[in-house]
This record gives sequence, structure tokens and C-alpha cells, in this order.
Amino acid sequence: MSEQKTRDDNTEIRANVMVVDLEELPRRWGWLLALGILMLVAGCIGLYMTVAVTLVTVLFYGGLIMAGGILTLLQSLRVREEKWHGRLGHVLLALLYLLTGTLILVNPVAASAALTLLLAALFMAMGVLRMTYGFRCRKKGWKWISPVVVGLIDIIFALVIAFSWPVSGLWVIGLFVSIEMLMNGWILTFTAIAARRLARQSGSA
Repeated sequence: MSEQKTRDDNTEIRANVMVVDLEELPRRWGWLLALGILMLVAGCIGLYMTVAVTLVTVLFYGGLIMAGGILTLLQSLRVREEKWHGRLGHVLLALLYLLTGTLILVNPVAASAALTLLLAALFMAMGVLRMTYGFRCRKKGWKWISPVVVGLIDIIFALVIAFSWPVSGLWVIGLFVSIEMLMNGWILTFTAIAARRLARQSGSA
């Protein structure tokens, strides 16, 4: 009697989990699958066109900065303040945005080189911090191999970018964007497949 009750409880729990999953997952999994496949195709094309993807990304970033500068300037001019120095800070910030966006749009190659050098410094800092954390974990007897290996990979990647700079400025950003599209494409595809499978199980049950 107790075994039968346990089985019924387990069946009810699985049914409840399935209902929750179906509610969390999108019902129109076809559109999700199409979007995932589209992003996979775009990511694969981007891997062969890293220079074009880099320039487009940098131009888009420059356009966003320009739009932010224009909105900030309009907001600072529309807002009425009693003292000018309060508005002056917003105006200067808006002008800085506009100047940065203009420089990026005028010379996206130089902007991509500068952003790539910044990425190299970021990877180097992350690698050093992860390796330091790994060695501290080793002294305490904790698991330390994974953070050390990941940190070493970050440092190697930073060195590759730095030694190939400024040529690396033409492909690094595009490579990151393409890899990001591939990862999101796989996530969307697997999510759509899971939603389809749960929908079929729910319909058959």
C-alpha cells in the first residue's frame, strides 16, 4: 500500500514538474527553433567574416554612444535647474558622448584597435586573478586545477591579442560576437527541442 502511494506521489511530482516546465518554456517552439537556427547560421558566417562583423559592431556601438549623447544633451537643455553648474555637468557629459561617438564613426578601425587592446588588458587581469585564486585554493587543500587552467588560457589569449595588435583589432571583436551568436543559437535550439518534447509528452499523457 505504501509502495503504491509512493509511486502515485512520484507520478504526481513528475506531472507537476512537467506542467511547470511547459509554462516556463515558450509554447510556439517553432519560432524559437527558427531563431536558433538563424543565429547559428549567422554565427558561422561571422566566423568567416570577422573583419566585417568587427567593423559593424564598432559602428553600432558608436551609434549607440551618439544616440546617448544626443538624448543626454536634450535632457540637460530641457530640464530647468536653479544653478547652471548642475546643468553644466550633464552638458559636458553629453558632449563627451558625442565626441567619442563621432571619433568611433569617423575611424572605426582605430576604435576597434583601442577596444581590442582594452579586451587584452581585461583578459590578462582576469587570468592573473584566477590563477592567484587557484594557488590560494591549493594551499587550503581545495580544488585548484580548474581556475588555474582557465586563468592560464585567459593569459595566453591576452598575449596572443597583444602580440598581434593592432592587426588583432580587426578580428577579435568579430570573433567574440560570432561565438556569442553561436552559443545563443545552440541554447535557443536546445530549448525549442526540449519544449517540443515536453509538449508531446503532455499531449500523449
